[in-house]
Amino acid sequence: MKLLSVAAVALLAAQAAGASIKHRLNGFTILEHPDPAKRDLLQDIVTWDDKSLFINGERIMIFSGEVHPFRLPVPSLWLDIFHKIRALGFNCVSFYIDWALLEGKPGDYRAEGIFALEPFFDAAKEAGVYLIARPGSYINAEVSGGGFPGWLQRVNGTLRSSDEPFLSATDNYIANAAAAVAKAQITNGGPVILYQPENEYSGGCCGVKYPDGDYMQYVMDQARKADIVVPFISNDASPSGHNVPGSGAGAVDIYGHDSYPLGFDCANPSVWPEGKLPDNFRTLHLEQSPSTPYSLLEFQAGAFDPWGGPGFEKCYALVNHEFSRVFYRNDLSFGVSTLNLYMIFGGTNWGNLGHPGGYTSYDYGSPITETRNVTREKYSDIKLLSNFVKVSPSYLTATPRNLTTGVYTDTSDLAVTPLIGDRPGSFFVVRHTDYSSQESTSYKLKLPTSAGNLTIPQLDDTLSLNGRDSKIHVVDYNVSGTNIIYSTAEVFTWKKFNDNKVLVLYGGPKEHHELAIASKSNVTIIEGPDSGIVSTRKGSSVLIGWDVSSTRRIVQVGDLRVFLLDRNSAYNYWVPELPTEGTSPGFSTSKTTASSIIVKAGYLLRGAHLDGSDLHLTADFNATTPIEVIGAPTSAKNLFVNGEKASHTVDKNGIWSSEVKYVAPEIKLPDLKDLDWKYLDTLPEIKSSYDDSAWVFADLPKTKNTHRPLDTPTSLYSSDYGFHTGYLIYRGHFVANGKESEFFIRTQGGSAFGSSVWLNETYLGSWTGADYAMDGNSTYKLSQLESGKNYVITVVIDNLGLDENWTVGEETMKNPRGILNYKLSGQDASAITWKLTGNLGGEDYQDKVRGPLNEGGLYAERQGFHQPQPPSESWESGSPLEGLSKPGIGFYTAQFDLDLPKGWDVPLYFNFGNNTQAARAQLYVNGYQYGKFTGNVGPQTSFPVPEGILNYRGTNYVALSLWALESDGAKLGSFELSYNTPVLTGYGDVESPEQPKYEQRKGAY
Repeated sequence: MKLLSVAAVALLAAQAAGASIKHRLNGFTILEHPDPAKRDLLQDIVTWDDKSLFINGERIMIFSGEVHPFRLPVPSLWLDIFHKIRALGFNCVSFYIDWALLEGKPGDYRAEGIFALEPFFDAAKEAGVYLIARPGSYINAEVSGGGFPGWLQRVNGTLRSSDEPFLSATDNYIANAAAAVAKAQITNGGPVILYQPENEYSGGCCGVKYPDGDYMQYVMDQARKADIVVPFISNDASPSGHNVPGSGAGAVDIYGHDSYPLGFDCANPSVWPEGKLPDNFRTLHLEQSPSTPYSLLEFQAGAFDPWGGPGFEKCYALVNHEFSRVFYRNDLSFGVSTLNLYMIFGGTNWGNLGHPGGYTSYDYGSPITETRNVTREKYSDIKLLSNFVKVSPSYLTATPRNLTTGVYTDTSDLAVTPLIGDRPGSFFVVRHTDYSSQESTSYKLKLPTSAGNLTIPQLDDTLSLNGRDSKIHVVDYNVSGTNIIYSTAEVFTWKKFNDNKVLVLYGGPKEHHELAIASKSNVTIIEGPDSGIVSTRKGSSVLIGWDVSSTRRIVQVGDLRVFLLDRNSAYNYWVPELPTEGTSPGFSTSKTTASSIIVKAGYLLRGAHLDGSDLHLTADFNATTPIEVIGAPTSAKNLFVNGEKASHTVDKNGIWSSEVKYVAPEIKLPDLKDLDWKYLDTLPEIKSSYDDSAWVFADLPKTKNTHRPLDTPTSLYSSDYGFHTGYLIYRGHFVANGKESEFFIRTQGGSAFGSSVWLNETYLGSWTGADYAMDGNSTYKLSQLESGKNYVITVVIDNLGLDENWTVGEETMKNPRGILNYKLSGQDASAITWKLTGNLGGEDYQDKVRGPLNEGGLYAERQGFHQPQPPSESWESGSPLEGLSKPGIGFYTAQFDLDLPKGWDVPLYFNFGNNTQAARAQLYVNGYQYGKFTGNVGPQTSFPVPEGILNYRGTNYVALSLWALESDGAKLGSFELSYNTPVLTGYGDVESPEQPKYEQRKGAY
């Protein structure tokens, strides 16, 4: 066990090595070392043994969920997400940092406003949530370039390797990002407890040295130089055991790995293929890293969905509550003590930040939806499991044993993995041997207990396990001194209150369960009917058999009250910590001094606190909701809900009861078709009068991209010229000789991209896009050209993001965007002189608030007309519902006011008519690009936009670009603003981030 802070020998050794005592925090000596190479001696607040982490000396299970702050660009909503994660019973969040958003220009690191990390750290601390930092430089994460900025395409070195040009390119970013993380470490009173120095460093090819310990060591040294002192942890995707502790250069402190067992086949959500439930993780762990706690740094909680996919509701169906019941309990059977679910909240690929394998939504089928709702059953099911582990400390010291069939049950149709405690407290994880079975199986248990080897149920009946379900049966389970000899029903939580103890059990529909308690007391039913309950004494224990019912029953045995619930009812219960007077409900670096209460409160209970004799609950409601408080402190006399005093009654069992009335507010939304829409042609480049003198010449005779040689006389790769995001536009000038009969072009913009080509103002045709194609070949017939006349070929390409770079050596991030090849019959290729543009300024991007990826190369974007208050008064009237009668790109803008009631969280959506025409649209809301719609590829037609981007009580500016890729033009079938169920919330006000309005841009062309 690595416990340097309480080991005098280690302390003396550290001091002898040159460390100085900085200060003492909560009894732990905090050291700082002048030599970064030796700073790994000083990880003394977060320590570990082979079972689990210790934080400030307290053994702890890390239940974590992945959240990417950059996918919700409203910092005032980050605390809302943390509340919902803490309410799950989780104590941690893992997060990526996206390099591409912070260093759009080499050497110019910007982490301000919506990109600042400090508000995220502050929100975590306020909510009482630890953090696992994962800054990259490479993050994958389904973001453009896997987090690599586009200018890395010009680096003459293999990405994610020891090549000096690549390492040097990362130095500035890591020095800044890691320094920001360092200030938020637990050693500085912050929430960061672990640091991941690389991401899924798990595959190599193509002659590149892999794995490269020297590379990993460099990455780790970068972090140490930036004052990172918390432990390093890995997330091997294989898992292959790379960089495990003790393996030499590049070895991390704690080995962890990822797992996505059901994959990403959202089109077949009911199919659980054979052999996908892991059963060897414990064995691998003992082979690879037995001295560190078993850690799953990314375990599947959803799935990504590609262009043309079935949609995220199908992804949720693939990994729904049934998945969580089977797979997460299976994880516990391996003794996992650090479990991070990817994603717990997905968010949105706004502003071109996504990779080309996915569309605007990044809902991911997560427990918390893209609109921050917690209505998915998986959210509630996970809450039951995490709260159980939270009150089961013996789980962390129990030893997992081998998977068995026919040993602990009377049927081989079920498999059982035991976790045997060194002292009382064992757990038996039961599932179907065929994990995908949808059969209901009857069984009896054969368990070793302190009362002997027992066949359970002991009373006349059998147990049952429904299809795609799993259970954790507890044996010799300690409830504050009372021994639960066994329970076949699952434990939600237990608490010790002033005059009694409360244990909450639950079961599935139509199940029978049995409970044995070591007690000399008799059983008394103190609430609910006695039908379906039998009890008897057996030796020094009492047995209780019960049939699961939607009606709650409470039985009393001595000073123990047992709540018997059905699972759906248990979903409505919450276990908020109740800080003692004078302490903060938020994050603390010391051991928790908070007690807890149990509250039945429906949709969401954010938290509770005691103020004198006033008990305050902060909660959200989506329906009229009865509230019950179990274990209210004796000093509490009054109940307040969201700051308002609520009347309550107290029953004979001391349970407080109240009710919150829900009356849905009247929500008035504007009809978007009736807005005063203004129209602007945003493809003036095809007109003969257009002047491209300010454009960049595409005249590099050699590309700086080492991945793909040129097939053209000069480079037409956009990143060679600093354009990495959004629409790209090329203009090729040539003088005709009259022999030209056709034009061939190969364009590349990533999966589902599109492109269109004009010769002067004559439309030649389009590559309309397909979900499977990242590039496309097109050949266009030409009418007779006039010899000696000047012509211009205009090419528009939709760049849907840069590819990720998962396998070291493949260099897929360097797949270029733009024109890969072209041929003009009757002319040499060199006869065409090319210019190109993308977002105005390229790497010297204009909008520092919304970041380097938000804008593309359309004329309206370059001018800044997508921002609030564009100079549209003189533009002609025109609606996207009328659209274009011929190929081209139109730009539409309008404004509308919202006046939504305060105290309500109302999810709003922009909905596009579902048609299959080859049309592409970009949606801008108050200057933030919040939607890329592709009519012929799909699947997304509904685009949620959060409060903060939308001004819920004020004026909003909406803009649309509409690109018609077919000869008959395009229009939107419909365009509407809608809302989902309003949630009465105790969260408070949402502040909008900066929304810079239009200002004339110097040098705009």
